[in-house]
Amino acid sequence: MTDKELKTLKDNLWHAADVLREGAHLAANKYGQPILGLIFLRYADILFKQHKEEIETEYNKRLGTRAEKTKRDIAIEKCGFFLPACAYYDYINDAPDTAEKADLVKKAMEAIEWENPRMEGVLPKDVYAHLVPEEEPELLSNIVRIFKDIPENCTVDIFGEIYEFFLGKFAMQEGQGGGAFYTPATVVRYMVEVLDPQPGDKRFLDPACGSGGMFVQAARYMHAHNAREDERMTFRCYGVEKDPDTVKIAKMNLLLNNLRGEITEANSFYTDPYNAFGAFDYVMANPPFNVDEVSFDRVSGDPRFNTYGVPRNATKSAKKTSDKKETVPNANYLWIGQFATALNENGKAALVMANSASDAGKSEYEIRKKMIEEGFISQMVTLPSNMFFTVTLPATLWFFDKRKPFTDKKGEILFIDARGVFTQVDRAHRKFSDEQIKNLGMITRLYNGDAAAFTALIEEYKAELAAAPETAEDKETRTKAYWQAQIDWLTDRFPEGKYRDVVGLCKVAKLEGEDGIIDQDYSLNAGRYVGVVIEDDGMTEDEFRQTMIGLNAEFEALNGEAKELEEQIVGNIKMLFGE
Repeated sequence: MTDKELKTLKDNLWHAADVLREGAHLAANKYGQPILGLIFLRYADILFKQHKEEIETEYNKRLGTRAEKTKRDIAIEKCGFFLPACAYYDYINDAPDTAEKADLVKKAMEAIEWENPRMEGVLPKDVYAHLVPEEEPELLSNIVRIFKDIPENCTVDIFGEIYEFFLGKFAMQEGQGGGAFYTPATVVRYMVEVLDPQPGDKRFLDPACGSGGMFVQAARYMHAHNAREDERMTFRCYGVEKDPDTVKIAKMNLLLNNLRGEITEANSFYTDPYNAFGAFDYVMANPPFNVDEVSFDRVSGDPRFNTYGVPRNATKSAKKTSDKKETVPNANYLWIGQFATALNENGKAALVMANSASDAGKSEYEIRKKMIEEGFISQMVTLPSNMFFTVTLPATLWFFDKRKPFTDKKGEILFIDARGVFTQVDRAHRKFSDEQIKNLGMITRLYNGDAAAFTALIEEYKAELAAAPETAEDKETRTKAYWQAQIDWLTDRFPEGKYRDVVGLCKVAKLEGEDGIIDQDYSLNAGRYVGVVIEDDGMTEDEFRQTMIGLNAEFEALNGEAKELEEQIVGNIKMLFGE
């Protein structure tokens, strides 16, 4: 399936959500559950069909021997689960378009959970009763029919992309609420690009995992950068999420992407279900910012948090809850400390954090200072605004590398200001394009001395340039101008194919020295180090002065006109209403 065909399929399937939203008796933030459940049901049906002949052959081969196995056991070995006949998609799709369809879907979900204990409690069931309203009992049938359009030859990767597409759409529809369970995929992909997870028997932790997107993107990256088809199966995911509905979404996400792992419903501040201290190769997360009701007593004795320090109010007269217990003034540094302490001696982390944490003072300053001096903070990236559904201001990415303190890079940090690098999605949302992810990621690769990667990317762009049309009516098609712009972006900033500081984009800041990190009071704000590009407007000082005087005069004139209009409007209203 080509990228264009996949995009068309996604758009057509999204129509199902529009149909559902118009007719279902569901709250606006609840119609995602039945849609995601049907995507899973269609996935299970197609994957089971693809293995069915193999399952039958193995079953018949073993039948009557000492090695005899049930079809269920063989199916779990071959495709990861067993699908009972009542859950076949055609069985449900072909049933009459009546209210009984909801019962069929519910029974299918229950049967899947019964036959596959690891799915117990994960799949939506009762919600489908709301999709057969009396005035439109065929509504559920119409939605089921739409998902029948997913081709029978779809791969795990295609289903994973469809699921992620729907998660992103639902999150965008929900706005502020949607950001609680979904981090935009392009932000996660950039995090993974910098983190560069290596294949092998690795352990990934996300203590605020939402829908599990961090795990999925890490798996796709390793799969794309490794020849082995089964490489995504050689690492395990460990997620913690406190919202029970989001836990179910995350578990389905892992199943749809064929990932091994566990998602635990818990509060990461008070529960450590995986004994995380020093146990993980990679940590990735986008935790909730600025949480302020965490009990100090419950976290202060935990080495996950107190290794680098627990934030406290400066006056010691700490904020109190209703029962007079002390609370942590801001939990941002609880998260940061947890990520740092979860890593093993070779571990690496990537996390999203509020910009304010980069310069936070008081007790948080002391925690940050200790981490900087220890030397494992490897990189800080300021993101563009409007990349998230929960915040419009730029957030910051923090990157940790526990091996860095034992290298010659211990006393420095790479800062990147990416606020000017984005693609506008709509008025309120931005994202990174595929090439922007590669270009920003190349800064890190060059900093790490990987000149070969730079050359390879330039050659990739040159090949695309040679094959691209001069112009295109389809906005999805990249033209020669586009590919030349990618080449220019890289070669203008790094003309020798080696890392160098670029004003307004990137800077390697030393701990010591003038304008170094100590000099900047241990700030981790990229803007303090990277600087700002001052464009040459070609004006002399006198010309600039005269221009500003002229603009100021124009501004005063416009203010005068606005005042006159205001007085005229007030007068007209008085005339109309006789006041």
